[in-house]
Amino acid sequence: MGRSAIVLAAGLGTRMKSKRHKVLHEVCGKPMILHILDELDQLNLDQVIVVVGQQREAVQAVVGDRAEIAYQSEQLGTGHAVQAAVPLLRQDVETTIVLYGDSPLIRAQTISALLTEREQTHSAACVLTAKVANPGGLGRVILDNQGRFERVVEEKDASPAEKQIDLINTGIYAFDTIHLVRALARLQPNNAQGEYYLTDTLSILREECQNVVSLQVADPDEIASVNDLVQLAEVERLMRRRVCQHLMREGVTIINPDHTYIGLNVKVGRDSVLYPGTILEGNTVIGEDCIIGPNTRLVDVVVHDRVRIEQSVVYESEIDESATVGPFAYIRPESHVGPRVKIGDFVEIKKSQIGEDTKISHLAYVGDATVGKRVNIGCGVITVNYDGKDKHQTVIGDDSFVGSNVNLIAPLSVGDGAYLCAGSTITDEVPTDGFAIARNRQVTKADYVKSWRKSRIDKDSKDGEA
Repeated sequence: MGRSAIVLAAGLGTRMKSKRHKVLHEVCGKPMILHILDELDQLNLDQVIVVVGQQREAVQAVVGDRAEIAYQSEQLGTGHAVQAAVPLLRQDVETTIVLYGDSPLIRAQTISALLTEREQTHSAACVLTAKVANPGGLGRVILDNQGRFERVVEEKDASPAEKQIDLINTGIYAFDTIHLVRALARLQPNNAQGEYYLTDTLSILREECQNVVSLQVADPDEIASVNDLVQLAEVERLMRRRVCQHLMREGVTIINPDHTYIGLNVKVGRDSVLYPGTILEGNTVIGEDCIIGPNTRLVDVVVHDRVRIEQSVVYESEIDESATVGPFAYIRPESHVGPRVKIGDFVEIKKSQIGEDTKISHLAYVGDATVGKRVNIGCGVITVNYDGKDKHQTVIGDDSFVGSNVNLIAPLSVGDGAYLCAGSTITDEVPTDGFAIARNRQVTKADYVKSWRKSRIDKDSKDGEA
């Protein structure tokens, strides 16, 4: 029993007012078309075809080898788009489902149920329907007295009584492939737009006395489609809510799901708490008993257990257990923050390894550095890693103390237990247990300010007379 899917993704989506193809707009960090393909992957179908048209190269580049590509040279309606896929349909495919690349909320289990309903009823087609609160502008599904599918009536053709019906046609169908191909061949553009409508295949099948059935989707949100950026924002909201609900059911506390933004590939351990304004993207993994946020962004970050990150940004890095980050810290890619490390306010870490129990409490820049265990880095410390051409490494040994406002001119090595005095500019290697001070001796002139001020007043008076 072969099964195929045809995903319609040919139209550019002019109402999006965007240079990007509609199905390539992202929902929760992933292009809409990939949401559809991910759900279809779960069904182990024999064939998936994506119909492309405008900007086909861009769509093909995202789809890759995950589907066969059919090309619709002109956009002459949904029926015409499916016709473009017919030459690629395999001979052994018994059931073909048709769905849309701009409806990323559809679930694999709904598609599976639609396929099963078509096959178990031996029908020529199964129509996916939905009950919605506001059916205005949508095709109504008319059922007979036994609740069986009778026909679809478009809004413009509906009677006042039919317009009161809240059961709508989602435009998603499962067909007996042989009947689909035959009905497509009979389509005519008998409408004001001069287009071939896929909906008309249902009427053709009914005229042939074929059995057409319907299946109502359990969650109407699944069939939400995107035609403009307003609808894209609504679909994004629905998808985020779905992700948050899943995590909360798995033991994650989300203080305000409406203000928490979590990508589909993100994993969060139980008993972790996400505060409002948290943004988790990419392949971020968060352990158990963590506190993230508020107003924190993590992209492709691995966070171990019992970590707290507050009002900070972290990219492509790893943070070990019981570390604290922020508020207002910035950790750039290829950094590794060790266990129980403190990265405080207005600290920037770049491509550096920070050893366990080290403290970088505030107002410091550590770049291209390896910092040992139990190191104290004071306020205003800077690793001077760039000479205008190349980046250089700084190594700081275990149990060292780096005083406030120290500049470490890389390449530089500081041994274990070293002490670097505040205000120093360190240019040479400091050995183990070394004491380094590099600043001018203070000069204090008693009563100097009084005479200096008087000289300034006298000079200003002479300048005024001149």
